[in-house]
Amino acid sequence: MMQVRKSIRWNTVRILAIGFLGVILLGACLLWLPVCNQKPLAFMDALFTATSAVCVTGLVTIVPAAQFTVLGKMILLLLIQIGGLGIIACITIFFLILKKKITLKERVVLHETYNTDKLGGIVGMVRKVILGTFVVEGAGAIAYAFQFVPEYGWIRGIGYSIFHAISAFCNAGIDILGTDSLAGYAGNPLINITTMLLIVLSGIGFSVWYDVLGNLRRVYRHELPRKWWFTRLRLHSKIAIITTAALLVTGTIGILLMEYHNPDTLGGMPIGQKIMASCFQSVTTRTAGFFSIPQASLHTESKLLSCLLMFIGGSPGGTAGGVKTTTIAMLLLICIAFVRGGEDVECFGRRISSANMRAGISVVMVSFLAALMGTMAITMIEPDSVALMDIIYEVTSAIGTVGLTANLTPELERASQVVIMILMYMGRLGPITLMLTFAGNSNPRDKIRQLPKERIMIG
Repeated sequence: MMQVRKSIRWNTVRILAIGFLGVILLGACLLWLPVCNQKPLAFMDALFTATSAVCVTGLVTIVPAAQFTVLGKMILLLLIQIGGLGIIACITIFFLILKKKITLKERVVLHETYNTDKLGGIVGMVRKVILGTFVVEGAGAIAYAFQFVPEYGWIRGIGYSIFHAISAFCNAGIDILGTDSLAGYAGNPLINITTMLLIVLSGIGFSVWYDVLGNLRRVYRHELPRKWWFTRLRLHSKIAIITTAALLVTGTIGILLMEYHNPDTLGGMPIGQKIMASCFQSVTTRTAGFFSIPQASLHTESKLLSCLLMFIGGSPGGTAGGVKTTTIAMLLLICIAFVRGGEDVECFGRRISSANMRAGISVVMVSFLAALMGTMAITMIEPDSVALMDIIYEVTSAIGTVGLTANLTPELERASQVVIMILMYMGRLGPITLMLTFAGNSNPRDKIRQLPKERIMIG
């Protein structure tokens, strides 16, 4: 049975890797068609845009608003939605529409993809994820419509509302407004709050949604005391919520302090707008890609803080990228346990498994090495006049599938853009998933053989 599960897990990894690659190539071919473009488009730009859309990143080498026709924008939106939901979920939707029975093997693939505790009810959970996605995206589109319909008219306004609601919820950050993203709405509470809510809701993970909703339902039915609604959440949900809140508050305060007097970003804004713009910057670095202040004009220390937030990203089980909030929280807990001299890593009365810790350390190390190698590669390709901090910003944005840019991506050499595409692909799949795709099969005897232990010096 274990061998079957391992085989299915291996197939799931390859389905994800090949599936995303196939959608990217098909999307690039479609976006390259003359009927999708208002002016000629190089295939490399079409490929870069398709990669960015499917990997829900947001980095672009062209201006989508000026480049694509209505058909091109619709294809772009479809690629974003597929990238946000994931290949497996989209295949499940297709099966459900055709009323095709989902076999046990396919259920196990879904189970491995969503990392659920049990196999039973996995299809129902996927239905909930899909339904929840469309409901939240619909609510976001309605909220956007109050601004875009009066501004652009009914047809264009509704189209803009739907596009940006899906792009925000999927954490893509691709817009069709022009070259300045949401900078023109920096003082608009409706656009800012709607966008931030969509980003946070999708970035915190679907499992957290239904865990919180389940507890609130129990409180409403008087099956659970109101004061216990948080304490009865799963450990994953508690860590994801607390870490997300801590990072958002820390990021907001940090950006506000660093950019308060910067005339090119927050300097000329009233205090309320400064706080809102700082909060938006903190939220969008969690893998969204929209911006309300010019990223190229940020101080170096603000870019560094943004890089840290982009590298961490959102929570597992959603549309966000990065090494994930729960991973960083777990590493901090490991450090605390070591300093205190404890044997186990504990949190909220639960012990975190050693397998979890090994996986978390691996994710961070592989992501860091990928970002480091990407930075070195682009530094070698680009002239010395390109600032190293801007290269680090683009690389971190790509590996974290964020999409924020210091206006460097369109100016990069083609070879550097290929590096960025590879990093976006790695970021969407996850570095460990990509490594498993190309890794060889493990030798069963390796798990039986016990080698002698020996200590090495650390620190």
